[in-house]
Amino acid sequence: MGLLRLLLPAALLAAASPLAWAFYLPGLAPVNFCDDKTAHGDCKSGIELFVNRLDSVESVLPYEYAVFDFCQTSGEKRPSENLGQVLFGERIEPSPYKFTFKAPETCKSVCKKTYHLNVPEEKQKLEFLKKSMLLNYQHHWIVDNMPVTWCYEVEDNQKFCNPGFPIGCYITKDAKPKDACVINEFREPDTFYIFNHVDITISYHNVENEQSGSRLVAAKLEPKSYKHTNVDHPDCSGPPMDISNMATSGDVQIAYTYSVKFEENREIRWASRWDYILESMPHTRIQWFSIMNSLVIVLFLSGMVAMIMLRTLHKDIARYNQMDSTEDAQEEFGWKLVHGDIFRPPRKGMLLSVFLGSGTQILIMTFVTLFFACLGFLSPANRGALMTCAVVLWVLLGTPAGYVAARFYKSFGGEKWKTNVLLTAFLCPGVVFADFFIMNLILWGEGSSAAIPFGTLVAVLALWFCISVPLTFIGAYFGFKKNAIEHPVRTNQIPRQIPEQSFYTKPLPGIIMGGILPFGCIFIQLFFIQNSIWSHQTYYMFGFLFLVFIILVITCSEATILLCYFHLCAEDYHWQWRSFLTSGFTAVYFLIYAIHYFFSKLQITGTASTILYFGYTMIMVLIFFLFTGTIGFFACFWFVTKIYSVVKVD
Repeated sequence: MGLLRLLLPAALLAAASPLAWAFYLPGLAPVNFCDDKTAHGDCKSGIELFVNRLDSVESVLPYEYAVFDFCQTSGEKRPSENLGQVLFGERIEPSPYKFTFKAPETCKSVCKKTYHLNVPEEKQKLEFLKKSMLLNYQHHWIVDNMPVTWCYEVEDNQKFCNPGFPIGCYITKDAKPKDACVINEFREPDTFYIFNHVDITISYHNVENEQSGSRLVAAKLEPKSYKHTNVDHPDCSGPPMDISNMATSGDVQIAYTYSVKFEENREIRWASRWDYILESMPHTRIQWFSIMNSLVIVLFLSGMVAMIMLRTLHKDIARYNQMDSTEDAQEEFGWKLVHGDIFRPPRKGMLLSVFLGSGTQILIMTFVTLFFACLGFLSPANRGALMTCAVVLWVLLGTPAGYVAARFYKSFGGEKWKTNVLLTAFLCPGVVFADFFIMNLILWGEGSSAAIPFGTLVAVLALWFCISVPLTFIGAYFGFKKNAIEHPVRTNQIPRQIPEQSFYTKPLPGIIMGGILPFGCIFIQLFFIQNSIWSHQTYYMFGFLFLVFIILVITCSEATILLCYFHLCAEDYHWQWRSFLTSGFTAVYFLIYAIHYFFSKLQITGTASTILYFGYTMIMVLIFFLFTGTIGFFACFWFVTKIYSVVKVD
């Protein structure tokens, strides 16, 4: 289903480009609503509210709505979820909150929950609810595929629209309000306040063409707490619904209610209905100036690197060729000296070729995914599409991985082709899957909704073993069948001795320096990506991300080429591993940044959440290491082949 959702728009675009304005992404077409009297086939009157998993910024563990003892609906079918939604732990289910278009409701009862504190099972349910309020777990409700938002004022009279709202809040023993209690007038110490009532406002926009009906453009709510005077017939009056932390006996009764009203909005169009959420988010109101500043700095550095390379190399090549033409007996110097050793196979060539194969797979996958995201196919409204696209592409790109690994392994003089193919197919994906499986066991043990169901795990393994592995074998077959890569210069039989190196041309300082420049141009975007993953904020700046991706590729290439040139001038010809590790070291800076982000920006508590954070971070670091390292190697390989092909060698 997820693959279909991704391929269908592309097919439609290719087949009917003149009609491109007329189609919508599958599952994202507008729905028309009418009131009860005028409802017909194309115009519904019933509005369904769906509930998603609940999550918290203080915990990495999301939980399904059904785990909490809220009002449930029985007998209704859950909407189908694509692979990306399941992998991200999204669990959308129907709810008992049902509305009729243009039919307002006031203080309508949904259900009543009673907890007898002397019954262990019921007390445990209430304790889980209290713990969730303490960790500030948030509801995520969906109406017409759009998040129901809670909008409130923050500093400087700015409005912030949160695509979730809290279960409740807590006043500490010393009467300090936590989280949402700060906004409300709750004062009782060591007490929990549950938001058992919501005032929902649904905004709609009338369709202006010949079609009848209206389209929903916003859904906002305000959570409230009421200790209803009559629980069986609630009237939304009375003091807030408090649950004392000291209570050990008696009953706790919670009545869940809602009010809904409908407002016409002529300003917001259906196509731009997400804008008010995205514009108000903290941290996403990114300073355009700072992004442009980074771009200018990076482009300036790139220009400097390119100019130095072109001018210096041009002089070198001219000098070397002039020496040959004048038959100067003077001894060779500089990078020309190592021409007989420059293409000597590296140590651990098997491992390097496997890394290059996996890196190529990740590089193409990232490029295509970001390209689709820029076209709008993978917008936040198309839930799970980004992850589905990435996984499907990774599976289908086994052939380039096998081909690249085989070609380079053969050029390194390797003969254990079976080992090479197996390692390409299983080493890096196996490490990622093993880490992912351990994280999944922790999530499963904690009862979290982010735990991947056994069926999905089998499906992912089937994609890997039945599609990716055979495609890798096919790629490797064609890679080994082709002749080895022809080098412009012959390799001497006896290796040349490398002279004593200065501090700057030693391998480690060069590798450490090489990663600084690429990291410098991505760290701003890293902040937003980390926020979207761990602080549950919507990421939508794919245009910027694609631009930063291109800049990263250019910067990794140029930084590696520059350092490679300095090492060759110092007569050190071991460039293969060094070029891979120079740009790959950007991943180490990413890891350091992730550790800094954990301690400075997140309020995550609990051992399981901490292990999960660093477990998932290690997967990202490995993928980033292979991705950047491959860019560096290919850039350096192209550079070395180019300069030694234009110099006359006796």
